[in-house]
Amino acid sequence: MPYRLPEMVLGVLGVNGIGGVPPAASVDPGTPLQGPHCSLTQGADPQGGPVSISYAKEALGEKAGKPSPEVLSVLREVVDIPLPGRPVRFDYQSLDPESGRLYISHMNDAHVVVFDTRTRQVVGRVAGTPGVTGVWVVSELRKLYASVTGRRYVAVIDTDSLTVRATPGPIDFPDGIAYAPEARRVFVSDESGGGELVIDGVTDGVVARIPLGGEAGNTRYDPGSGCILVAVQTLNQIVAIDPMSSRVVGRYAPDGADHPHGMYVDAPGRLLFVANQGNATLEMVDLRTMQVTAVVPVGEDPDVLAFDPEWRRLYVATESGGLWVYRVRERGLVVEGVVHLPHAHTVSVDSSTHLVYLPLQNVEGRPVLRVLSGTRP
Repeated sequence: MPYRLPEMVLGVLGVNGIGGVPPAASVDPGTPLQGPHCSLTQGADPQGGPVSISYAKEALGEKAGKPSPEVLSVLREVVDIPLPGRPVRFDYQSLDPESGRLYISHMNDAHVVVFDTRTRQVVGRVAGTPGVTGVWVVSELRKLYASVTGRRYVAVIDTDSLTVRATPGPIDFPDGIAYAPEARRVFVSDESGGGELVIDGVTDGVVARIPLGGEAGNTRYDPGSGCILVAVQTLNQIVAIDPMSSRVVGRYAPDGADHPHGMYVDAPGRLLFVANQGNATLEMVDLRTMQVTAVVPVGEDPDVLAFDPEWRRLYVATESGGLWVYRVRERGLVVEGVVHLPHAHTVSVDSSTHLVYLPLQNVEGRPVLRVLSGTRP
């Protein structure tokens, strides 16, 4: 039976908020920066009235397909590389395309692993980061940002020396991280504190705290609009923030979304992918028209998303232990299959080599980095 969602409307909500949530004005927004501002929400009523945005009819389930129960023909295992530390949970990854370094948060072992994808060797680690979740490398600043939940701050790490140079905070439970290059600001979601922490990329100081009204999960930067996008899980919203002013400029509420968490922005394709943990669905949003053009099933508790833009292949790692693979079409998603791997809830892809990286916490009693090779579609 094809997967279907009921008819629904996607709304953009302005400064009056939604469902009793107060207007999302910034607390201590700082001095607005000079330059172009976020343009994703052009056309929204400045007085706060919602702009109705309908689902594309073809999005509602006909293209969901069935996941393959077999090991995928689109992926082959290359190598398992031993990682340092105990066989416990990993979280986010961040790949620096300039240096070829992959930064992996070893959440429950209190360190960040530094892996050279070119030599396939572990070249360092940053210890003293208990409960590290989100990691994000900014090549132009030569800095790595890490969400250290055990100490309620963000560690700013020098990527040359691998030393911590600043610890902006406090922040209740830092999670997803994104960087807005025009503003030179770093945005960190506060999952339990219900907001976003904004850090100056030059001075490493806190410049704003933005209340969002609910748990903030993944945070992404959209180069096409210049907006920061945040998944506010408990409100079932995607919130748009203008990085230049550190102010909320729009709220997007798909009726039927359930605990949206993982996201990925395909900037050239002007697409946003959103994974809903509550109902195990994956949505594709056309950022030019703000229509949801595909809704498909995914494994339970989808977490981290990665995308290969050349091959138009989307990877979704789930807390339930599966790596789901989709082909992205112009107005749809096709399930290519699923690989069942215990604890495979984080994934990264190198778009230059098409290699896929999966940190696995326990393979025969030790943590490993499993490297998979994608096959050309």
